[in-house]
Amino acid sequence: MKTRSIVSAGIVGIILIITVGITLNSGDTVHENKLRIAYFPNIGHAIPIVGIEKDFFEKSIGDEIKIEARVFDSGPQAIESLFANSIDLAYVGPGPAINGFLNSENHNVRILAGAASGGASFIVHPLSEINSASDFAGKKIAAPQIGNTQDVSLRHYLSVNGLKTAEKGGSVIVYNIPNPDIYTLFVKGDIDGAWVAEPWATILETELDGKRLFHEEELWPNNEFASVLLIANVDYVEKNRKLVSDLLTSHHETAEWINENPIETRIIFNNFLKSHLGQSLSDDVVDVALSNLVITADPLLDSVYSFAEKADTLGYLGRNGYDLAGIFYPLNSNSVLEENT
Repeated sequence: MKTRSIVSAGIVGIILIITVGITLNSGDTVHENKLRIAYFPNIGHAIPIVGIEKDFFEKSIGDEIKIEARVFDSGPQAIESLFANSIDLAYVGPGPAINGFLNSENHNVRILAGAASGGASFIVHPLSEINSASDFAGKKIAAPQIGNTQDVSLRHYLSVNGLKTAEKGGSVIVYNIPNPDIYTLFVKGDIDGAWVAEPWATILETELDGKRLFHEEELWPNNEFASVLLIANVDYVEKNRKLVSDLLTSHHETAEWINENPIETRIIFNNFLKSHLGQSLSDDVVDVALSNLVITADPLLDSVYSFAEKADTLGYLGRNGYDLAGIFYPLNSNSVLEENT
């Protein structure tokens, strides 16, 4: 039996709880008989949205374990919840994943799999004259929470193009605000552009006549980079190896299902938004947003290491250097947990 309760509503800072099942398998050790998963209400998080809404995850681990899913608006929020031991697994961008690994006790936060590649863009306000990097000087640019994936990408882009943010003595003003607030400032014409993930990029483009200056993947080798990753609390993983392995299998199968069923994926995503957030998007927006990213379980290791270099250059990884050895939890050739880890 499935029950749902919404703790709070709205796109920003919502926490949605979905519980499935009640009792515990005799062979597993689970926090209060449940698996707690965090993700965002973004199309890049299609795997957990589809996996939970279609009961793929529930069926993979058995209906005797309940899944508690919490939907956040930013990766740093999810990382704090992992640190507080209030969630077990989370879907986040590479920025929060790296910071979670480096800042967690005994590197207790680690990457299990990929979930999406690409799916972020820089959108220019229709009244702003930005046609290339040289036009960013003196402009007001928005990105979500500081330290999140789009924020790191934006600040790295400015740096490699010889630009500085206002707090560093330059002329580019960067606003770090939630995506809905970016939308509001875009409507008012108070910002010149925004570096945002889907579906927000497509919303700014199609609903507010924004111009897509570039897709972020155009700046990466092979036009691909890990934009969403599945990370985990290692203590939970090691206490519940079969449960997590079964979920990982479903995670991979759900990625394949999404790629084979884009129309049904759009329907599920919009129903999710309508049911849990009280609003949905147009079919065209979701279709375009989904086409602007790749749903994949491949964590694209090289891009994660490259992203860490960018974050470190910006000073986001501390003053004493960093070491990502062990950030990827060992999986076997079938993409499930190694037996002797």
